[in-house]
Amino acid sequence: MFFDTIKSFFVNDIGIDLGTMNTLVYVKDRGIVLDEPSVVAINADTNKVRAVGTEAKGMIGLTPENIRVIRPMKDGVIADAEVTDEMLRIFIRKATGRLKVMRPRVLIAVPSGITEVGIRAVRESAFSAGARSVQLVEEPLAAAVGVGLPVNEPDANMIIDIGGGTTEVAIISLGNIVTSGSVQCAGDAMDVAIVNHMQNAHHLLIGDPTAEKIKISIGSAYEMSEPMTMEVKGHDMAQHGNRLPRAVTITSEEIRHALEKPVTTIIQVIRKTIDSCLPELAARLIDNGITMAGGGSMLRGLDKLISEETGLAVTIGKDPLKAVVNGTGLMLEHANKLFSQPANSMIGRGTRV
Repeated sequence: MFFDTIKSFFVNDIGIDLGTMNTLVYVKDRGIVLDEPSVVAINADTNKVRAVGTEAKGMIGLTPENIRVIRPMKDGVIADAEVTDEMLRIFIRKATGRLKVMRPRVLIAVPSGITEVGIRAVRESAFSAGARSVQLVEEPLAAAVGVGLPVNEPDANMIIDIGGGTTEVAIISLGNIVTSGSVQCAGDAMDVAIVNHMQNAHHLLIGDPTAEKIKISIGSAYEMSEPMTMEVKGHDMAQHGNRLPRAVTITSEEIRHALEKPVTTIIQVIRKTIDSCLPELAARLIDNGITMAGGGSMLRGLDKLISEETGLAVTIGKDPLKAVVNGTGLMLEHANKLFSQPANSMIGRGTRV
């Protein structure tokens, strides 16, 4: 209808992957329009936002005392409501444009283990940021849709979504999560493990950005056929009172050992989820296997290790970093149905283990 065409000109429905590390925004009929770090820089003197997203992340470790760089999301949920409100407001404005007349309807992906308090916090932040109406979907369901799994079929579709703060595992059938598990151990926990290893093994103090670079450059979950090395620079902790810069060379093998604890935690929740599902669904997993998504799924050899630990075939889904937000985008094609559901409902919620 003509009215629908005019209406879409003024505002579009949007899907948001509100992640611990990054926030991605999908605008209906336009695709992904924003992908920025979930980081906010605040002037402590005025309590005003100095920068958001990519610009704020570039300030980590480099700011004067009066500038605080904050990650308002922790373990996949809101840790600082006021800062999250402001971050979402800026991101939504960037995504939809300043000249939009009508406020957008928003579909937000949240962890499957989120509490009722967490649900209210996300909804309130979205409304404060300018949303007209808000609906929530569990991240593993959105990720499964985003990588193209046939979630509406009466079959076992297993997804593992390893983000920044949480690992989400779910078995999906007939458009709903049958059983799921989540653990607050993912990319961030891997970075912390590397930071601790550098302190304990090399007496070198490094920041989270450096740890992330190490993880991406030479990190692995499985023994590599060709070991790698990397030079790392940081503060020398060996000389008490004199933290001078120092460089050390590290190996991929030592980083693999450093990552053993978080990797083991992730495998445990995967096995627990499989153990708890119905026998008929478990049998179907032999044929269908497991699909992985999220940035953590790209850790070298993690798919191979999970396959060995579960006895199931494991594949990394298409465009894993954007699986969740792409899933919200595909779901927005049925936006009228989504937003006609009760306001306090969450799409995909099933039995948790």
